[in-house]
Amino acid sequence: MNDWQRKSPLDWEKYVNKMVKVAAIEKHEYEGWVLTVDPVSASVVLATFLENEKVSISVVLGHAVQEVEILKEGDDEMKQRLSCIFVPEESKAYSPGELEKRKNDLKTWLETNHIPVTEQGESGRTLCVMGVLTIDPPYGPEECSSSNEIILSRVQGLIQGYLERHQ
Repeated sequence: MNDWQRKSPLDWEKYVNKMVKVAAIEKHEYEGWVLTVDPVSASVVLATFLENEKVSISVVLGHAVQEVEILKEGDDEMKQRLSCIFVPEESKAYSPGELEKRKNDLKTWLETNHIPVTEQGESGRTLCVMGVLTIDPPYGPEECSSSNEIILSRVQGLIQGYLERHQ
């Protein structure tokens, strides 16, 4: 196990949203913005912005990492660009303010209809219904997920009806 693999997730978090140079085994070097570090394998996920708004994603496996050097801090604009990389295309049409309003309106409507709902995740962007179903931005039926198919189907139907009446 190398020094990089021995670090804790809190240590790795310091690299997120920063431009880094990763020195790997066999004299390989990789540069990019750190999206995340896998807490199990210590693999580093890097994003590189190309022409035409395209993004290249590369993964440097944790066991191959020898050294990670921070080259540049990410500003708020870069953090926003990085956070949007894996966001579904349809939710990119909404500004952060619009997404917050959609979330709050749906949460209020669910609570009014006596459906227990909480906010979860670091940013509170995900809604959790009855502790068994989650709704991610932009808060439509397609963004619902649950292992309970009956609850999933019913809540998706409720949200679809709500959206048809409130759009």
